[in-house]
Amino acid sequence: MATKEMETVKGLDLQKYMGRWYEIASFPSRFQPKSGINTRATYTLKPDGTVHVLNETWTDGKRGSIEGTAYKADPSSDEAKLKVKFYIPPFLPIFPVTGDYWVLSIDDDYQYALIGQPARKYLWILCRKNHLDEEIYNQLVQKAKEQGYDVSILQKTQQTDPIPESDDAPKDTKGIWWIKSILGK
Repeated sequence: MATKEMETVKGLDLQKYMGRWYEIASFPSRFQPKSGINTRATYTLKPDGTVHVLNETWTDGKRGSIEGTAYKADPSSDEAKLKVKFYIPPFLPIFPVTGDYWVLSIDDDYQYALIGQPARKYLWILCRKNHLDEEIYNQLVQKAKEQGYDVSILQKTQQTDPIPESDDAPKDTKGIWWIKSILGK
């Protein structure tokens, strides 16, 4: 049985999309530590129209982060299909890794979003707050299911109160979290 083509948001307002988003749930990824908590992304629009991406997660009390750039896959399209490029490893950025970042659903006020990619190997539920109403969460999970995702592997991300600030936590300057995540730890 063929899976139908994935639908994305049309006319995404990049300016409104900028700012901090908390990861409420995601598919496990070898690019994120299994024990990471308080995972979030901060997006900043640059003058050239690209987006600076800062992804952060806390593991064993230390903040790990990676920075990248997002840009429209097809600048002439109104579909919310972006590409994201990171250089790895984060502690010695040498190798470019590019992935798809498709906005599958977003509310009118840009407070929560469903993000995926065409191979359906990655999925994120994001929110402006570090928690999301269970009813809205279930609606987003249902939308993902309708898009052909196996939502049984979706895992909620632990978020704590108070929310840690980047400057408050010691940094993982050696990239240990990244090495552990590649090794499946």
